[in-house]
Amino acid sequence: MPGSVRARWIGGGVAIAVVAAGIAFAVWPDGASAQDPEIQISRSACGQGWADPHAGVQTFHLHNTGTVTAEVDLIDPATGVVYGEVEGLGSGTTRPMQVTLGNGSYAFRCLPEDSSAMVGPTVTVSGGAERGPGVAPVTQNDLLGPLKSYQAHVTQGLGQLAADVGKLKDAIRSNDRGASQGAWLVAHLDYERLGAAYNAFGDSDKAINGTAAGLPDGIKSPDFTGFHRLESGLWHNEDLAALGPVADQLDSDVQKLRKSFADSQVDPNDLGLRAHEIVENTLQFELTARTDYGSGTNLATARANLDGTQSVLDVLRPVLAPRYPALSKVDSWMQRTKTTLDSTKKPDNSWTPVSQLSAPQRQKLNGDVSELTELLAPIAAIAEPRRTS
Repeated sequence: MPGSVRARWIGGGVAIAVVAAGIAFAVWPDGASAQDPEIQISRSACGQGWADPHAGVQTFHLHNTGTVTAEVDLIDPATGVVYGEVEGLGSGTTRPMQVTLGNGSYAFRCLPEDSSAMVGPTVTVSGGAERGPGVAPVTQNDLLGPLKSYQAHVTQGLGQLAADVGKLKDAIRSNDRGASQGAWLVAHLDYERLGAAYNAFGDSDKAINGTAAGLPDGIKSPDFTGFHRLESGLWHNEDLAALGPVADQLDSDVQKLRKSFADSQVDPNDLGLRAHEIVENTLQFELTARTDYGSGTNLATARANLDGTQSVLDVLRPVLAPRYPALSKVDSWMQRTKTTLDSTKKPDNSWTPVSQLSAPQRQKLNGDVSELTELLAPIAAIAEPRRTS
């Protein structure tokens, strides 16, 4: 989050820090001195022990004297804006929170499991620099509107997917390879634009868009189904009659997904998380052609992935705009990356295979997607719903 680090504690007391807005304050178990204050965290004593407030870099030892695990925030008590955060502070344990404090009022907010939030004494820091930006926590209520909008977007997208998969099935049944290849790309890109919803798709995602990776018999495995199974057959001259049942199965799986999604819901955590993960996966799988089964259309998939990411940003914009100062930079790099990908499309509207990119093209594309991935990374932490009460 802006101005702070979100710390998740795992085995051995190691902290993983998720940094937002390009401002990093490292959080490490052994980074504090013996003179740093120990802050009491429990249901009955939240935030006690901060006796010498001062500006600048400092570390608080958060000691959970209670009987349940707690989350701890360092906040402005007047606004609720968060400047530091530690999750999973177990009973009887002590963890450091390192922050850089500017002038202003602060208090610790303790959120024990199965208990209401408590806010400790207010402490005023003066004599230093103006403090940097914190972030207003995102609540479940804040995400209701974006989730509703995204749910509607995916529902509409699944309708388009079902229609285009029907056209693909018909083309294969008509024994027209060229038309089948064109219909395959249209339908596959429909699916690739729905990236933030994959977790809600459950097993359907593997059936519809899974690869042969990890299957004992590879592309010959009966468990290899869906778009990539059809791609392999269509571009490797497999008899179209043999692909008919595969297309029928894809059509059935898409119809099943469309029906089941009406009773599903995208996880609120997934919206912000997928904004980053979609592009990260693009960098890992599409720009390396690891998911190419013959069509050479990975860059078309990458472009559809950006459309999917854009859809997430569009619904989250009311949440992100007041919380992420670099959002305009994200927009600029998003447009730049779209333009770079569009430049790999040929005059006949076919896409340049990754293997045919020139060295300068590959370098620019990898650079643009990498930079965009970095800029999107903080959104997961910023948009994650948090307890405030």
